[in-house]
Amino acid sequence: MKDHQIQVRVRYSETDQMGVVYHGNYIPYFEIGRVEWLRNKGISYKSMEESGIALPIVSMNINYKKSARYDELLTVHTIFKSQSSVKIEFDCAIYNESDELLTTAQFILVFVSLKTGRPIAPPNYILELLKTIE
Repeated sequence: MKDHQIQVRVRYSETDQMGVVYHGNYIPYFEIGRVEWLRNKGISYKSMEESGIALPIVSMNINYKKSARYDELLTVHTIFKSQSSVKIEFDCAIYNESDELLTTAQFILVFVSLKTGRPIAPPNYILELLKTIE
């Protein structure tokens, strides 16, 4: 399955004086979505790092449509888009409790060796997983 959803409640510390989520706090919400997408597919990001592989963001595009507010329960949608050579791409969206679309995003991440800091091909277990959902 390409899509995964997880819910996150907006904490007070993530908002401004008007109770609106600060724009930079959407990035951690999307990160939670990507990490949990992997976990849902049986891949621990922590284990991947322990084996010497990181997955940093090299490109992101975020489109803010409507504000999230303090104490709202948000649903983060993470959708696998594609994988090619050393890159993996995700489309993401955040909805509020009324199922209103708040934010969309596209992320490109690159598999990187923690030893060399250079891009590497994804490990076979990830390639095998991606074959099953494409």
